[in-house]
Amino acid sequence: MKQRLLFSALMSLVMAFLMTAWVSWINLGWQADFVARWLQAFVLAWPAAMTIAFIAGPPLLRLSVRLTGGRGSRG
Repeated sequence: MKQRLLFSALMSLVMAFLMTAWVSWINLGWQADFVARWLQAFVLAWPAAMTIAFIAGPPLLRLSVRLTGGRGSRG
């Protein structure tokens, strides 16, 4: 459970950080207050991303195993 929680936290942190930067840049362009607005979006997005990653992770892992026929990364 600890590993799942840590993985969800780290994966959601990276994804929310990069995705909010990308979407903020697409929507706003480079402005004087870009970084402040991006960080505000990140602070709002990360808890949602963390919750989604924690809840959706196990079913998506099972689905990916099923779709690949149960083969590991070397298969």
